[in-house]
Order: sequence, then C-alpha cells, then structure tokens
Amino acid sequence: MTERTGADGTTGTRTAPGGGGGGEAATTTAVVSLGDGWENSDGGGGARRPEDGAAKGVVTAFGQSLKTLRLREGLDRQEFGNRLGYSASTVASFEQGRRIPSPSTIDRADEILNAGGLLRLWKEEVERAQYPVFFQGMAALEKEAIELVAYDTMVVKGLLQTEDYTRALLNVRRPPLDEETIEQRVAARLARQGIFDRRPTPLLSFVLDESILRRPYGGMSVLRGQLEHLLLIGQKRNVEIQIMPVDREDNPGVNGPFTVVTRRDGRKFVYAEAEGIGSLQIDPERGVMAAARYGIIRSQALSPRESTEFIEEVLGSL
Repeated sequence: MTERTGADGTTGTRTAPGGGGGGEAATTTAVVSLGDGWENSDGGGGARRPEDGAAKGVVTAFGQSLKTLRLREGLDRQEFGNRLGYSASTVASFEQGRRIPSPSTIDRADEILNAGGLLRLWKEEVERAQYPVFFQGMAALEKEAIELVAYDTMVVKGLLQTEDYTRALLNVRRPPLDEETIEQRVAARLARQGIFDRRPTPLLSFVLDESILRRPYGGMSVLRGQLEHLLLIGQKRNVEIQIMPVDREDNPGVNGPFTVVTRRDGRKFVYAEAEGIGSLQIDPERGVMAAARYGIIRSQALSPRESTEFIEEVLGSL
C-alpha cells in the first residue's frame, strides 16, 4: 500500500502499480506524491507557478507589500528596478505575483525600501511557493542534507544543470510552457545549486547514465556547455560524478532514477519520479535500502577519475 498525503494534509492509501519493468508489485510506505514532474522529467522543476493553489496567495500578498513599500518611498518601478538590478517590467511581475524573487533579491529590496525586515519575513514562504506541493519537502531536505546521492538515466540531474540546459529541457515540454513560467522555473532550479557552496559542506555524489552525455537537448553548443560544467563541478572536493557505461551487463538501477538525502540526525529519505509524478519516501527502511542500492550502482560505474576522462572524450568528439 502507498500512503499518499494531499495538499490539505489529509492522507489516504492506494495500491501502488508495478515497479520498474520487472513485473513485481511496488510496495512503498509513507510516500508524499503529488503534482507534475520536477527533477528528472524533461520539464520538471523550478519555480512553482504562482497561480497554483496556496502559492498564489503568498506571492500575491508579498507583491502587494512590495508595491506598498515602494510607493511609500516615492520610487517608480524604473528607479526601484535600477537600484534592485532588474527592469521595470520585472518589478511589475514581482508586484503582480507573476514572478517569484530570489531570497537575495528580497534582502536587497528590504534594504532599498527601508522596510526594517518586513520583506525578509516573507522569504521562507515565498521560497517555498516556488515548488510544487510534492517537492517542497525535498527542497527543504536539500537545505538540511549532510549527504545527497543520486542516480539519473534520462537527463542531467537538476542540481548539475547549466542555465541553457535547463531552459532547453523546459522548451521541449509539451504542452508548451509560457516564457515567463520557463524563466521562473530556470531561476528556481539554479537557486538550488547553492548546495555546492553551502557551509557546512555536504557530501554530494552523482551517477549519470552514459546516454545522458549524448542527448543534445538545445543543440550541440548547449550539450558542450553542460559537459564542461560537469567537469568543473566534479573538481569540487565535496562532489563526485561518475558515469555508468551503457555496456554494463549488471546494473541494479533498472527501476529508474532516484535521489537519497541523509539528514544530520542520520535519517535517509528517497525521492523518485515516474511519468511526471514525484514521491518522497520517508520510511527509514526504504531509505537504507535505496542507499545500499546506490552503493552497488556506484561500484559498477566508472570511477570519478575514469568518468572525468570519459566526459572529456565525449566532449572532444562533439
């Protein structure tokens, strides 16, 4: 049975469909699974659209507060935008609740408008509003993680994506997304990448299927930029990137991509997606088993050094 938590906090149960192609029944305990795709889908992730549910109210209220404080200071949108580092049209998007500002932008706005911390009070709620309901838990866990490990098979992990690669994935989404939504989601996904420079430093490990390195989403120039970015990120002392060659006969990752996050208290959580539906598994046993499975996958992949050389070879062939 799968325990499913709704947006209103209620829970229910249902029988889960079969697992990843093996015909076995999938049994998952305590799963939060709602909304459209996020991390590993071609269009997943980024900012939650402000017209969705409770996020609309939060973002709209913040925008009204921002506008009120701006008018109190006697600033028009152009002047305020110049000081903030945005265009007048972007300021209008913030005030009208059509775009979600980053935490650093909120801090800057609070200073410019002499708000005395009133805008900063909104930061946590506004940041949460960027994400679909089902991903809010995972987004919070990323901020608390002392270790994050992930196996991916279709696209580069969101945390590893370049801006151009992210935008390319969102552009191929069907039905198409409007430009404002795309930009909003790109900004939100890039903001999550602060995990690489956070202190204390978390341990981060990624295994990517070889086929990912050869899919030219957005064109060859975008792919080259993405591969170069992988090489740069892989140089960080707290990051290991490994490639799973397609010729491996043994690979326990047949059930698809997943992420395991370990919190300071030692608890492990598993996040996975399929067909645009994300699930956050909170059952301790599931977390331990997923971490063990990742360990096997990692042992069968190329070493980090071999993976770097492999990525360089693919990059040189483009």
